[in-house]
Amino acid sequence: MGTTQIIGVLIAAALVLWALAAYNRLVRQRNEIGNAFAQIDVQLKRRYDLIPNLVETARKYVQHERETLEAVTAARNTARAAADAARGRPTDSGRIGALAGAEAALGGALARLMAVVESYPELKADATLRELSEELTHTENRVAFARQAFNDTVLDYNNTAQQAPANLVASLFGFHTAAPLQATTSEVERKGVRVKF
Repeated sequence: MGTTQIIGVLIAAALVLWALAAYNRLVRQRNEIGNAFAQIDVQLKRRYDLIPNLVETARKYVQHERETLEAVTAARNTARAAADAARGRPTDSGRIGALAGAEAALGGALARLMAVVESYPELKADATLRELSEELTHTENRVAFARQAFNDTVLDYNNTAQQAPANLVASLFGFHTAAPLQATTSEVERKGVRVKF
């Protein structure tokens, strides 16, 4: 074997090792996205479990506001289904987009429910509703922190998958860019769910 051949073999070996390292880094970062989404999922599940109790407590006082209560329940169910779908593939931009849309609709429905609550002093004074509202507010904060961590992880992954020369490995092995959880442009979603009594 001549010097040129040895240099060629060493260069080929270095390229293979680099490609393996790039591949492994992409796999690790994709798995980190799954883990970050799992943290969001835990908080969303907690939130989804609180909402029926909140609606049931409000139902005692606002019988004729049935549309609002049904809208909250329907939005919760839609958001839960979207979260279940996203859990299976947290790097799928379509599923993450559907979850963001469902969460925006749920936030709007909860905001309307809180506006109804403001109109009923006896409901506003209910201790159970206050406790549930406070717990929901804390959960909303946890969701926001988990969403930020998810988006940071997605950014790291996307940077790796799109920067040269790792983008060659990404495209060769089907590492597609992931979608962050975006805030919507609706004013209700931008303000978030504010619960105060």
